Amino acid sequence: MTSHATGRHAGSPIENRVGMVFIPVRDMRRSIEWYSALLGLPVGDASHEDTIYDLPTSGEVGLALDANKPDFDTAGPPRFFWWSTDLEACLAHLEANDVRVESDIEDIGSVSFLQFRDPDGNLLMVCKRN
Repeated sequence: MTSHATGRHAGSPIENRVGMVFIPVRDMRRSIEWYSALLGLPVGDASHEDTIYDLPTSGEVGLALDANKPDFDTAGPPRFFWWSTDLEACLAHLEANDVRVESDIEDIGSVSFLQFRDPDGNLLMVCKRN
């Protein structure tokens, strides 16, 4: 049984909700500026000896840039996605900011999505509910 107030399931002390997603980066200043431009956010300063930067988010899940291990591998699928109501506007925004777009807008039934890469090669995704 789940307690909706805490997100805990009977038998586990781990809450069934995500607190923070970390995006590995190599150049913190460049990444702060890139993600801030991507999301229309003000540029701020990193913490933890310039290795962590918390991007302001509007939901419960946080998003942080993490420069603690610069030898990371960018292979694999996107680790998370952002929601949007207008993927065509997202594509135009990405192209206007010279972002490397990896896919056309794809419709898979329940959602449509678009994939692109950050300056470090991380695969990112934005989705729209259909």
